[in-house]
Amino acid sequence: MFTSARLKHLLATLYGIPFVIIGINHFRNPEWFEPIVPEALGSPRFWVLVSGVFEILLGIMIMIPRTRKYASVGFVVMLISIYWANINMWINDIEIGNTRLSQFGHVMRAAIQFLLIIVALWLGKLPPFSKKSAPD
Repeated sequence: MFTSARLKHLLATLYGIPFVIIGINHFRNPEWFEPIVPEALGSPRFWVLVSGVFEILLGIMIMIPRTRKYASVGFVVMLISIYWANINMWINDIEIGNTRLSQFGHVMRAAIQFLLIIVALWLGKLPPFSKKSAPD
């Protein structure tokens, strides 16, 4: 029987695995990610590798119930921080992996990023998904 805890664990695993895979790809093919790193940051390779480390680490942590809340906070911070690269890609019309997104593609990417943040908040039982205790 599927309990809500088991369902949440399954969803956390399905959420975390793609991040682990994408994080590994930051090391296997950093050149693919480098074009969207904002020039103001300098050293695109460094930022690609740093974000890869966080994606792998947080992807693993979200799958472990004991570390899920910390991973959720980390995901929210990371997803907001790395969106700068997506905005850079959008504003400067930068292609990634021989693909140039349309305006609709960028809007969908923003919506997905927002959804990923909402799911991270839910998985970690963070506001607005935290249970409020009854007053004493």
